Amino acid sequence: MKVVLENLTKRFASRTEKGKDVIAVNNFNIEIPDGQLIGLLGPSGCGKSTALNLISGLEVPSEGRIFFEDKDVTKLPPEERGVGLVFQNYALYPHLTVEQNIIFPLQNLKGSQKMSKEAMHAKALEVAKLVQIDALMERKPRELSGGQQQRVAIARALVKIPNVLLLDEPLSNLDARLRLQTREELRRIQRETGVTTIFVTHDQEEAMSISDLIIVMKSGVINQVGKPQDVYDEPVNLFVAQFLGTPAINTLEGEIRDGKLYIGDEAVLDLPGKEDRAVYVGIRPEGFVLDPDGPFTCALDRVEVMGRDVSVVFTHEKMQAGRNMRAIIPAESAAGVSGGTVRFTLKPNKVFVFDKESEERV
Repeated sequence: MKVVLENLTKRFASRTEKGKDVIAVNNFNIEIPDGQLIGLLGPSGCGKSTALNLISGLEVPSEGRIFFEDKDVTKLPPEERGVGLVFQNYALYPHLTVEQNIIFPLQNLKGSQKMSKEAMHAKALEVAKLVQIDALMERKPRELSGGQQQRVAIARALVKIPNVLLLDEPLSNLDARLRLQTREELRRIQRETGVTTIFVTHDQEEAMSISDLIIVMKSGVINQVGKPQDVYDEPVNLFVAQFLGTPAINTLEGEIRDGKLYIGDEAVLDLPGKEDRAVYVGIRPEGFVLDPDGPFTCALDRVEVMGRDVSVVFTHEKMQAGRNMRAIIPAESAAGVSGGTVRFTLKPNKVFVFDKESEERV
């Protein structure tokens, strides 16, 4: 089901400044295509969970409208929107078995939707098999691992065949290995069901790995929407560039002068046709090529062996305060890295230049 948000805004009364409002979601406009998995991504406090609550009906917008296909659901209560919700803490009933937890939403159906006990049990078993917990139906939540509890919560959300599945940081409580495994399972389940899914997370690696599209938010405002690789390769501003990528992008102060990009006294790239200005320069870790005659000179700190690749850690007088810089290079290229300095040639497609005042991409 297609979800359309038009000028969606949510204000809360400020607890610290009387008479003032805090804008959690600000003029949100987006069309979420039918059957896709969308990653709603941003730092803590950016408004992503509030946006999810507005879509679900748990919060009422201050302005704007919400459409499921062509139906305006802005004023509909949550139970009439046909959404499935999975929260960070899973919210399972501890006194009920796995099967009873999954069946619970079906027991509240009324009228023509009401189901027999046999039909409810059959439906619960169907979704349990989908999330691969059909062998655990008689267990209580306390007898399950974190990953198993998460699958129960997803099964409970899917059992009513929702129009939209909403996931609010569902993997935050899992350890690193289990998070990796479970996010792959989430993607498989979404593909098999075809349900439109909105996945809220602050983990950019998580969002990029499983999403068809990502929406990057900051301070309640959409900064960029696109396919994960496109957003990574073509960030529209400094915030998006810095938020996406592991290791993080290297950021330095620079300037454009006479058609060249300068970092310190070194001209590191040609930028013909660009007006002279002070800029921030973002360089992806994979954007460095070791070159003894390269134009970019840095102070070597250390080399970290990562197996297939090597992380060269270095500093530069123009880098952002308090941050070392990193270059990711093939292990075989790092044999000659030694001494007090290291020099690089930069890959132009991995270097991004941002206006120093607006922080927008040049």
